[in-house]
Amino acid sequence: MWLESGFSQVAQALLWPVLVLVALAFGYALWVGGMALMEAWQRWRRPGHAALPDPAGLSMEELEMLVLRQIEPLRLLSRLSPMLGLIATMIPLGPALQSVAAGQGQQALSVFSGAFAGVVLALAAASIGLIVYSVRRRWLLAELLQIRRQREAKA
Repeated sequence: MWLESGFSQVAQALLWPVLVLVALAFGYALWVGGMALMEAWQRWRRPGHAALPDPAGLSMEELEMLVLRQIEPLRLLSRLSPMLGLIATMIPLGPALQSVAAGQGQQALSVFSGAFAGVVLALAAASIGLIVYSVRRRWLLAELLQIRRQREAKA
């Protein structure tokens, strides 16, 4: 019984940090979404726009690593946000079910609405992250391919 009580207390202590992480993930998703829209606009206005730095002094492996460093945060955002949303939903679920069992439906409803808001924001962040990840990955891989072809033509 003491083990269950300890787990419950640890889980409850994690609620606010998880909600803060969900809020940060959502804010970051909006930020990178805006950056991707700006980059798309720049690519549309100037078709030769490149996101990679001048590749003159870098090997292909170094450029590939640079690409991975640029898109890895988006990959993590799209994969971790749903987990954070699930945690944000599951932590208040126990106390909410206890409230329902005690006949305090209104209290349970307020707990559920907050929990579901967390999962909705987390899923929105993951969705934005996945879209931006996919688009930026395609752009950067196309740039790598162009650089590789230019280098092969010179050789």
